[in-house]
Amino acid sequence: MSSKFRHGTEAVDGIASLVDTDLYKLTMQSAVLKFYPNVDVTYAYTNRTSDLKMSREGFEWIKAQVAKLGRLRLSQAELEFLQSACPYLPKTYLAYLEKFTFKPDDQLALAFTPDTGADTGAKGDVRIDIKGKWVETMLYEIPLLVLVSEAYFKFSNTDWNYEGQEEKAFAKGMQLLENGCLLSEFGTRRRRSYHTQELVLNGLVRAMAHYEKSGGRKGKLSGTSNVHFAHRMGLNPIGTVAHEWFMGIAAITGDYTRANEIGLRQWIDCFGEGVLSIALTDTFGTPHFLRNFALKYPPSGRSYAEVFAGVRQDSGDPEEFVKRMRKFYDEQGIKSKKVVVFSDSLDVDLCLKYKEFAEREGFMPSFGVGTFLTNDFVHLSNPSRRSWPLNIVIKINSANGKPAVKISDNISKNTGDQATVEKVKQELGYVEKEWEDGNEQNRWRTRI
Repeated sequence: MSSKFRHGTEAVDGIASLVDTDLYKLTMQSAVLKFYPNVDVTYAYTNRTSDLKMSREGFEWIKAQVAKLGRLRLSQAELEFLQSACPYLPKTYLAYLEKFTFKPDDQLALAFTPDTGADTGAKGDVRIDIKGKWVETMLYEIPLLVLVSEAYFKFSNTDWNYEGQEEKAFAKGMQLLENGCLLSEFGTRRRRSYHTQELVLNGLVRAMAHYEKSGGRKGKLSGTSNVHFAHRMGLNPIGTVAHEWFMGIAAITGDYTRANEIGLRQWIDCFGEGVLSIALTDTFGTPHFLRNFALKYPPSGRSYAEVFAGVRQDSGDPEEFVKRMRKFYDEQGIKSKKVVVFSDSLDVDLCLKYKEFAEREGFMPSFGVGTFLTNDFVHLSNPSRRSWPLNIVIKINSANGKPAVKISDNISKNTGDQATVEKVKQELGYVEKEWEDGNEQNRWRTRI
């Protein structure tokens, strides 16, 4: 843990711990260690809010923080927490993680491109390139996103403060809990700072305690995706898998028709049936995923749709998605009540809206709320104006020298080599659909 860490203060600069990351990075790293330990990959960074520029001073801070990543090690207390809270993580993986170290000098390249104009060189764009073994480099994503976001709000946009953040999180938590929502905090990757996430989780934990004390039973704070904060605050670490798993498999095998099925099968082979069993549907479009989801998992003879407890909705029209899943499960003759986890640009109003129609269709809805919790600020100079978060992503870009692409249910979330994207669309019979709320940039600027 960082030597600057002091409980309840703003003293943490950058990344607090090797496990100051989302759980699904650890679960995916475990699966990659088992099935693809020698695959070489690259990752690409994208700032979707391209009008929000980094200062040169912020870039230099990022470089200094990146250099510190190589000093992080899994502590004994963290190992014991993972053994207790995540019993599905194989012993071979935990032994690997005990010895794991970042190698930023060998695996990262950072560059700063200044803007031109009257203020030449003061602000510009950051470039981040990552390359190396998949099993070694996949843990960079969350820390690097955290560092870029924190740097921007340390040096480029300082017209804000922490006042009221814990109370705001408490109020949001109470509203969701009192309406019977199952809530998880998913805000690490775009948090404004470590201290912001600390305040938010303090507020949510307090809301849960107050809700239970007042007799509430239907709503629940399920946990946080951040393993470090789960350990620190006695919460459940929450998460399963990301698009990266299926993107990498498709690139490695070249088999986009079966990539989802291969990923599902190897996932179960790594962790077991019914474990970490929320399936992500939209890496290559949900309609194609469902064709794979209906196939049988060979050892059990049951379909993947039967084996997995539910699905995660991360792009496209949520109501259309719920109706599609209802139709699919009905056609498969599956009567058990399934979970739908919503995780796409949520706020309180959207959670309540999605909860209503998901329950109407017979699902158990759950909500992974991120940026709305950990980067919801206003300008001090004009409190009526939102202080916009960065919308930044790091995606796997190639595996074994072949392009890795994502073709989601929302065209604005498609990533990777455009020629490969078009080729895969044709191969899978992917049909582009318009959704009036589908422009992520517009949703970002109106919802947050």
